[in-house]
Amino acid sequence: MELVHIATSVVRQAGRARWRGPMEWGLLGFGVLEINPDKLSTCVSCGLCLPHCPTFRVTGEESYSPRGRIDAMRAVESGELPIDETFVDFMETCVQCRGCEPACPSGVQFGSLMEDTRSALAAAGRITPRWQRIGFWFLDKHRLLLAGSSALAIAQRMRLVPKRLGLSGLPIRRPAAITSTGTDVWLFTGCVMDAWQRSTHVNTAKLIAATGATYAVPGAGGGCCGALHVHAGLTDETKRLAIATMASMPGEAPIVVNSAGCGAAMKDYGHLLGTPDAQSFSARVVDVNEYLAERVDRLPVGIGERQQVIVQDPCHLRHVQRVVDPVRMLLGHVADVVELDDDGLCCGAGGAYSALQPELAGQIRERKVASISRATEQSSARLVASANPGCSMHLTAVLSETGLTVMHPVDIVATALQTDG
Repeated sequence: MELVHIATSVVRQAGRARWRGPMEWGLLGFGVLEINPDKLSTCVSCGLCLPHCPTFRVTGEESYSPRGRIDAMRAVESGELPIDETFVDFMETCVQCRGCEPACPSGVQFGSLMEDTRSALAAAGRITPRWQRIGFWFLDKHRLLLAGSSALAIAQRMRLVPKRLGLSGLPIRRPAAITSTGTDVWLFTGCVMDAWQRSTHVNTAKLIAATGATYAVPGAGGGCCGALHVHAGLTDETKRLAIATMASMPGEAPIVVNSAGCGAAMKDYGHLLGTPDAQSFSARVVDVNEYLAERVDRLPVGIGERQQVIVQDPCHLRHVQRVVDPVRMLLGHVADVVELDDDGLCCGAGGAYSALQPELAGQIRERKVASISRATEQSSARLVASANPGCSMHLTAVLSETGLTVMHPVDIVATALQTDG
């Protein structure tokens, strides 16, 4: 289909909206969005990003593509267009999967552009309303988070939680929290991951131990890395959490992370804070698949029958951390990997995106589910591997009805090896 430049569309839509004037949007500060103009000018509108954008794929609208959103940013930043409901919609409906970045020949830093824009909008009160901020406030209050998660799980059992939120079944009870065994590596436990998928931490600890290494859990302040906060534009809160997270895992030992979104956020602390300490910390962060793949020869050999496993790459692992081969190397130790045919297109989870944009998230998920269905038709696989809690829960909400099970790669490997750790 012929692709039309977004400017015409934005101007036409903005023409139907009330012009809010410089005094209103000027509250955002000099330059309106305060975006580095060099970042904006990098985009040459070639359109190679479009096939890799999930919202463009499901809507077919240029305004919901990276190129379209950048043009809208330019128009607002220059004062040609106001910050109105149309512009806010363009920004809020981005999944922030960053699938466009590897496809861009110009090296556009779209993730950074979106984060800067959302930060400006949040500061002006245009996005992330108070009720959302209260929810984010709970994330580093770990005892409250655990209690709230158990209460939410009970509400699920009573069918009081709307299905449109896309949550799979939450655990009412969870295994005992892991405890430190040594100082070879730090094992980051985080917030939602520990509340909803602590069993993956337990299996991560077992596999680290199986390689002959010891691990330590974060000290005080390491309860949340700020990944969801940066998506929501809460930059000051993200920086506070980043500083606390860094302080909770001092020294030079590697920091093993088993949540793709958390790992991506922590590897970006150097850019977020811009300090040598933050850069050194980020360099220590390693995804659990990276860590174990380098030591896969130290793991026990599975004695059971090898099964086929479909791999779904979380966006923040594939597109941001660029960790692809290690996942397959780790899984290949115990299983035969089955690839999807969608070139890593987003599943629609996007942190809190599936709850905040359920219609678009559902449409994006339908494409992923269709790809998984094609993979099952061509194999005997009944397991789907996904290394991010949001993705696995978003997919489980529908795949469980088809008899498929979604598990973290670590859980698949630990189960196959039956490690005693």
